[in-house]
Amino acid sequence: MAGGSCAMSMENPVFKAFVTYAVIVLVKTMAMSLMTAVTRFKNMSFANPEDSAGFKDKDGGKLKPVLNNPSVERVRRCHLNDLENVLPFVLIGLLYVATSPPLASALLHFRLFAGARLLHTVVYLVPVPQPARALTFFVGFATTLSMAYSAAAAVGFAV
Repeated sequence: MAGGSCAMSMENPVFKAFVTYAVIVLVKTMAMSLMTAVTRFKNMSFANPEDSAGFKDKDGGKLKPVLNNPSVERVRRCHLNDLENVLPFVLIGLLYVATSPPLASALLHFRLFAGARLLHTVVYLVPVPQPARALTFFVGFATTLSMAYSAAAAVGFAV
């Protein structure tokens, strides 16, 4: 990097941008846990007996565990999809940043990924008909693959 600055320093605008977008998608992923809990309460659909102990069903009886509520499962699948995509973005993103990519290229990658993940959540939870969700998924996935290729290419695919 020009000027001898460390790639993983707040003096590096690429790293600062990465931290910003990584925090956005990580907090969004964390928010999905809360959304799952809210959806469980809204639907009185708890997976464990101890979670429903203080609640009664519509007939006044004890709530039974429910493992397949469609609304809860939709939110859980969206959350799982985040976990499967945000973690690789963060890890590969750190490797990418370490190669000192141009700021414009890095910003494009980070913004595309974050935007795709935010939009993915919206189209998943609304739900918007396919191929909307698939397109948002593949934009994020391809962005992470692009960063991986760029990072590997920057070091000459060293073995």
